Amino acid sequence: MTNSTPPLSSSIADIKALIGREARRVTSYDVARLAGVSQSAVSRCFKPGASVSKATQARVMKAAQELDYIPNAAARSLITRRSNQVALIVSNLATLHFPEVLSELSRQFGQRGMRILLFALPSEGDVDQTLADVWQHQVDGAIVAARLSPAQVAEFERRGVPFVLFNRHLSGHSVNTIVCDQVEAARLIVSRLAAAGHKRFAMIDGPHDSAIAQERTRSVAARLAELGLAAPLLVAGNYDYASGARGMREVVSRLGRAPDAIVCGNDVMAIGCLDTARHEMQLDVPGALSITGFDGVTQAGWLSYNLTTLRQPMQSMAMAASDMLGALMLDKSTGPERRVFSASVVEGATARLGPAF
Repeated sequence: MTNSTPPLSSSIADIKALIGREARRVTSYDVARLAGVSQSAVSRCFKPGASVSKATQARVMKAAQELDYIPNAAARSLITRRSNQVALIVSNLATLHFPEVLSELSRQFGQRGMRILLFALPSEGDVDQTLADVWQHQVDGAIVAARLSPAQVAEFERRGVPFVLFNRHLSGHSVNTIVCDQVEAARLIVSRLAAAGHKRFAMIDGPHDSAIAQERTRSVAARLAELGLAAPLLVAGNYDYASGARGMREVVSRLGRAPDAIVCGNDVMAIGCLDTARHEMQLDVPGALSITGFDGVTQAGWLSYNLTTLRQPMQSMAMAASDMLGALMLDKSTGPERRVFSASVVEGATARLGPAF
């Protein structure tokens, strides 16, 4: 009955008077009466990607504006049994490129009429508490940039919530994953540093509960061993500026001098390391010491730094993640998929590099 076309004679004054008498909010049926269209046509006009003529769209939007109508997302979710919300779970220690990821994901899901809910973890070991909040919001899917345990994966499956791991691996489980090849990236930067004559390496690594940080550390050490060079001097970092600066001081204190090269687990630490080397220790970078980072964040390219680093194709990875999750939300029976992206070397001004192989 509500899908029949209301009479065209319904005026804005009549409808507003009725709403006032009934002391209620404006509904899609009120908009349909004023626009002279069916209630289902109004619903289609507010649903991204739905088929509706330009003329009908214009009439509905004009009526909605006159009545100050705002669609009720909560009511719509009760009908469709979808929240039209996607969770993005990410650690607070994530690098500076995540605003770029969030922006791209918001754009991609916005085109589908969906919204991103951001859940920030104090550390990657705090997933359980955050998941309890995620379930309360009845999200339709999730993109997870954090380490999941088998039990947590099982909980996603039990609740029927599809998810995509973003730049993370899960050993022993086949799940939908978007990753940048950290092993290849580490091998690439170490190979080019070694080709330029660097022999003594140090590394400021990332948090011990970050799977990506530890993968980078292991891969740097493995490539040095393959090249017949000594294992890197490892110092602990925490993905922030202060630990990069502290790491630089610790490296020099333990070695009694600067090494040939310091590979930092991310760009923020590399910037802290670089500032300390140049301004506190008066070291010539890259003449006496090469410093490299990981990630390729915007700040690394600022003129004062011009950091030599490895850039991850974050925008492409975010687009792939949204496409993958979108497909999973339409068909949850789709088999696990893993898409791998490659990092590229940014030849900045903080390291001496040999030729690419």
